[in-house]
Amino acid sequence: MAFLPDFIKLGGEGGIIDKVMHGLTQPLFGSKDKDDNCINLQDTRGVGIRIEKLNKFFDEKHVLKDIDLEIMAGETFSIIGPSGTGKSVLLKHIVKLEEPDSGEIFIDNHPIFDQSGAEAPNYRYSMVFQSSALFNSLTVGENVGLWLREKRICKELTIRHIISDKLKLVGLEGQEGLKTAELSGGMKKRVAIARSLAMNPDLILYDEPTAELDPINTDELANTILGLKERTKNTTVIVTHDLNFALYISDRIAMISGGRIVEVGTPAEIKASENPIVKGFIYTTTKGIK
Repeated sequence: MAFLPDFIKLGGEGGIIDKVMHGLTQPLFGSKDKDDNCINLQDTRGVGIRIEKLNKFFDEKHVLKDIDLEIMAGETFSIIGPSGTGKSVLLKHIVKLEEPDSGEIFIDNHPIFDQSGAEAPNYRYSMVFQSSALFNSLTVGENVGLWLREKRICKELTIRHIISDKLKLVGLEGQEGLKTAELSGGMKKRVAIARSLAMNPDLILYDEPTAELDPINTDELANTILGLKERTKNTTVIVTHDLNFALYISDRIAMISGGRIVEVGTPAEIKASENPIVKGFIYTTTKGIK
């Protein structure tokens, strides 16, 4: 298969791309010869996430400390904080790229780590990586449809319709033939989002989506995510150090500092917070370091 060499470079079967480009918790298809086995790509829902007393150590370093957090189904939720405070580590736990030393995460009230006798939650998830993680040897359309073709989810005509539809959602209609090298940083982010949307995930996660973007591209990305919110029902979780970005697109925001959640609230509540850690973060990101 034409896509196999690049796929193997990022981990092959069971590798990181295979796990979280489009995470799947249940089998999707039976016979590969019938197009009616294609999953319903228009049927999405938001999932609720509940994190209880989550702890994570890396050797002697206590990275996540008794994290308690609840994210409602269908909301856009941002986790903010300075670099090195555990934001991305927490995100990796939600997609099971990391396992906690103690504590649990529940998706729609189902535990994702303790599977002893528990029914596995049935949902689809995807992740948009900080680096976009596009394949340079493939076109825009080939990147978006890569997973669908690798797993033979649908017939080719259906896959082409999905690619076209998802590119239209992110403002890149008709750009299937462009090479990755021809894309700006902002366009790469939008292609990565289109790829993650190809399976219509119930949960989509973004790891530092504005990294390496200029203010214009950041604004375009924010409007893309807001536009998607109007068209999809999924739950969106965003990890970012970009306060203004989080305030603009989020229903609610949590701030993490020193491995702990120190504040949760709406954008207005975060801006009005009297918590000295939150106030300090707002000051340094809006007026510069004291």
